[in-house]
Parts: sequence; C-alpha cells; structure tokens
Amino acid sequence: MTSMTHTTRTVPGPKGVPFLGSMFDLRRSTLETFTRARREHGDLVRFVAGPPGLRSVFHAVFSPEGSQQILASEAANFRKDHPFYEEVRQPFGNGLLTSQDADYLRQRRIVQPLFTKRRVDGYAAAVASEAQAVADRWRTPPGGTVDLVGEMNRLALRTVSRILFGTDVEAAVATVHRCFPVINKYVVRRGFSPRNLPRRWPTPANRKAAAATAELNAVCDSIAAGRRAAGAPGDGEGADLLTLLTRAGTEEDGGLDATEIREQVLVFLLAGHETTATSLAFTLHLLARHPGEQARVREEIDAVLAGRDPEAADLDRLPKLTMALKEAMRLYPAAPVVSRRGVAATEIGGYRIPDGADVIVSPWVTHRHPDLWEDPERFDPLRFTPEREAARHRYAWFPFGGGPRACIGQHFSMLESVLAAAVLLRSYELTAVDRDVPLTAGITLQAAGPARVRLRAVG
Repeated sequence: MTSMTHTTRTVPGPKGVPFLGSMFDLRRSTLETFTRARREHGDLVRFVAGPPGLRSVFHAVFSPEGSQQILASEAANFRKDHPFYEEVRQPFGNGLLTSQDADYLRQRRIVQPLFTKRRVDGYAAAVASEAQAVADRWRTPPGGTVDLVGEMNRLALRTVSRILFGTDVEAAVATVHRCFPVINKYVVRRGFSPRNLPRRWPTPANRKAAAATAELNAVCDSIAAGRRAAGAPGDGEGADLLTLLTRAGTEEDGGLDATEIREQVLVFLLAGHETTATSLAFTLHLLARHPGEQARVREEIDAVLAGRDPEAADLDRLPKLTMALKEAMRLYPAAPVVSRRGVAATEIGGYRIPDGADVIVSPWVTHRHPDLWEDPERFDPLRFTPEREAARHRYAWFPFGGGPRACIGQHFSMLESVLAAAVLLRSYELTAVDRDVPLTAGITLQAAGPARVRLRAVG
C-alpha cells in the first residue's frame, strides 16, 4: 500500500448548495458534474451530496495513475461493497460482475475457458449472420433513415442471445427487451438514492421490478432446464454458451448449479448486449458525422473482404476500423463510471483516503483528460495507432476496466463490434441526421435520444 505522506491535506471538491451539496448537480448530469469537477478541482475530488443524516460522501479519481491504483495495483483494497453493486446484485445475482473473494475466483476459474480467443473466434459466423440480417432489413427503411440506438441494441441483443441460447433465441430476446429497461431504471434509481424503501413493500416500483426480474429468471431457468433434460450434444466450437456453462467445471471447483448458471447468463446478457450496442451505435454515428473517416474505413473493408463475409482473422486485418471503434469507445465508454469501497486507509495522488470510503474512477473523464488527449472532444481514430497507444499510460484508456476484475468478454466485444460494423459499412454509406445525442449514465452509458442516420446503399 502507498505510504501516506500528506495526511493533513484536505481533498478539494465542490461546495454545491447549502445542506444538499452536489446532489442536484449529480442528479441532473453525473458525467457533466464529474467533468467540471476535474477541471475546477483536479484529479481527486471529494463530493458531498444529500441532506444531513442522508448524506453520501465519495471520492472521484480521474488520473490514470489513480485509476490503476484502485483497479489493479491495490485492487484488494477496493472492493465491490459499494451500495450500487448491491442493487445490481439483487436482480442479476452473484455472477462475475458482482461476486467477490472466493466466490469470484471460483467462478472465474470455471468460466474463463469459455472465453478463450479460440472459443470466442468460433462465434464470428453468428456475428456476421446477425449483422447481415440487419443490413438486409435496412434495404427498405421508412424514409431512408434508421435510429442506430435502437438498431444496435436489437442487433447486440440478438447476437449475444444466439450465442448464449442457440435456437432458443427468440423467447430470450423478447423477454430481455421487455424486462431489462424496467430493471435498469429501478437499479439506477435505488443505487443513487441515500435511502430506499424495503423491496418487500408493495410499492408500484417494487412490484413492477419484481415482476420483470421474475419473468427474466423464469425464461433463463426454462431454457437451461430444457437444455439439461434434452442432453447437450457436445461442447464443440458450435455449442452455445449455455450448453458450455452446464458442462463447465473443474475437479477442484466443481460445476455451476442451476442458480449459478442463471446468474452467469444474466450477467452475460447485461454486459454482452448493452455495452456492445453502445460501442457500435456511437462508432457508426461518429463515422456518419465524419465522412472522410468513413470513406477510409470502407475502402479498407472492401479491400480486405472483397465481397465475402468477415471472419475472426479479419479483426487483425481491419486496423482503421478498429482504431475508429477504439476512438468511439474513448469518447463514449460503455461503463463511464466504476465504483468501489476502500477497506483500509490509503493515499491517492498525495491525499489520504480514509478506510471505508466510497471511491469512483471514471473512464468518461479520464478519456477526456487534456493532459492525456490533445483536443479531447475531437474524433480522431489516429490516436490509436500502435505507436501512440504504446506511448500512453495503460490507464489513459480503459473501457473494459483493468486489473484482476477486467472484463472477461473484452475480446468478444471487440470481435462483435468490428465484424458487425464491417458488414453494415460495406453495404451502406451513413449520413448523420442527428448531430448530438443526449446521454444518461445508468448501469451502462445509454443514449437518451435517437442517433438517426440516412442510408445510401453501396456496392
């Protein structure tokens, strides 16, 4: 742990309004409030929000060095005991996203073999097939325009559901599409409230969220039970992820029981479709706003694919598209804020952080840090040439987190995003209709309005 040499220094932060501190600013726009706080107070900021007796106090860390300390070098000292994770844990269970200690390590050992590069590359054909289905449907869009927010959400959900559930994809897609927004809204509202009514009280919000959670659990349990009863046909590269989960395990750790399988499936559904949908939608929207960059990317796609469907090996053959995706993920990281709770007192950036303190790191803010990124609001895929990437701090760009809790599905996310974008961009030239897209920060970054583009078929 870092030695504490400046224990008397007071961590700076906004005063906000009397009695309530920064509560209204954080509720109005968390991301804007964090960005302004870094500009006015520096890379470590103390926030106070709420009235006396119901007050929330937390520290926001915006430097890459501080982010690395929390997520990696001192990860054991910063745990997922934060109240927000408890709210996520209630509907989605104790899977890889929320579990800790021995539970997490056991789950990670069991599930890790399902996310090897070789295994994930085997899903490339499914990704390309789902993306081509979208391209075909776009042949006759109303008015020649589509909303990338809804379209990419649907594409990512269908893709991850197909990989998870195989032939049972339709039932899963309909249920997730109906239930996830209800649960997400409920989790975010409770996660950022200093006090909440007990979930067992029959309030309209509690009842609606409980019904959505029960429906989501039921469809996952039903598909899993049917799979076990039928006997999975093997664990080859064509097997869906649910089949692999029912068979996963080690001699030391055993396998996953029915509840654990459902919890992993729910986490994969959450992390595997909302985050990728955000990355895809903003990549395509930014390219639609920058026709020169779009033309360069399409020229690369046409040269590499030459009319064939993309495959896993093309991930390394499409560097311009990959750089555009990474730049979109810099500007619109799907997980814009990551929270932790400190176990023991430590020092970050020359300031003492007390034991038990809630802390957050923010890819949204760090990805826009002017000391790390020149003209940070500008879309410039060339920031991600290999040479420029190697010259930057490891935690100047961390859309997948980092350290021992880094996202297990990051290779799948990159594969899906690049291959799906390649299929759509080889078929259409996109022109932005909406220039600015309003945002909201929930469990993941979400567009709060449309990102419409006009389509022109090419090729």
